[in-house]
Amino acid sequence: MTTLYAILIDGMIYASWLFLVAAGLTVIYGVMRILNMAHGSFYAIGAYTGASLVGWYFAGGDGAPYWSYLLLLAAALGSGLLVGWLVEQGLLQFMYKRDELLMVIITYALLLILEDTTKLIFGVDPYFTYQPYSLLGRSDIGGLTFANYDLLLILVSVLIGAGCWLILNRTHTGKVLRAVIQDREIAVAMGVNVKLMFALTFVVGTTLGTLAGALTAPAISVSPGIGVEVIVLAFAVVVVGGLGSIEGAIVGALLVGLTRSVAVHLAPEVELFVIYGVMSLVLAVRPQGLFGRNLARKI
Repeated sequence: MTTLYAILIDGMIYASWLFLVAAGLTVIYGVMRILNMAHGSFYAIGAYTGASLVGWYFAGGDGAPYWSYLLLLAAALGSGLLVGWLVEQGLLQFMYKRDELLMVIITYALLLILEDTTKLIFGVDPYFTYQPYSLLGRSDIGGLTFANYDLLLILVSVLIGAGCWLILNRTHTGKVLRAVIQDREIAVAMGVNVKLMFALTFVVGTTLGTLAGALTAPAISVSPGIGVEVIVLAFAVVVVGGLGSIEGAIVGALLVGLTRSVAVHLAPEVELFVIYGVMSLVLAVRPQGLFGRNLARKI
């Protein structure tokens, strides 16, 4: 039973982190049909910004420790809104009618540019921001000890997933976005400001990426290359669940997270391969992903 508890809780924690990373990626693709390779860089920017602000705050030594959580959120929102707006207005708005494959190449180039820009701004030395992680203490569950910060990430991912689903399915803005997804040209003909919808979507997706980075920063060593590492995992999740589907991202994150947890506890030698094994099996049976839909292409 102890091993079962460990597998379930570790799997849920890892799945919540995977969903946080993949949520922005699937939102952007779902509306804009852009497979954003630069999403990992947005994650890294959020992590570096959050680690820098929190490190500066604790270096002063005068403030209340719990304010550091607000600083993490402020870092994520500020960096996400700024970088998302600059990238969308300065680059992507001129590329919307281009081929999807070209957009992949463009966002990959953006990934390389942002990786080097991050090094120029923050340096190459790792950042350690452990205070918010240890501040919440630990809890015993089924005879095992878990960090409360990790358990809090599960709640955060649930709230973000529920919020995204409610916005897309229960609000006027969500219905407009779904109309844009179904037929962009008809949406324009009906008076929908598609450019504005695209800009809002990209900024929201970017902010979700920086939020994932900022919330992860206290639990990791923030160092160069973290953006490249997470983008591979994010792609695995959204491909398994189905590109552009929030429900698919949730199920994909749970499937990948629990499968990896089983491998870590029962067969650690295959842990590095199990994620891609799950992806291969799903795609062999359902190439569009578990919740993906076949889309008509204009010729």
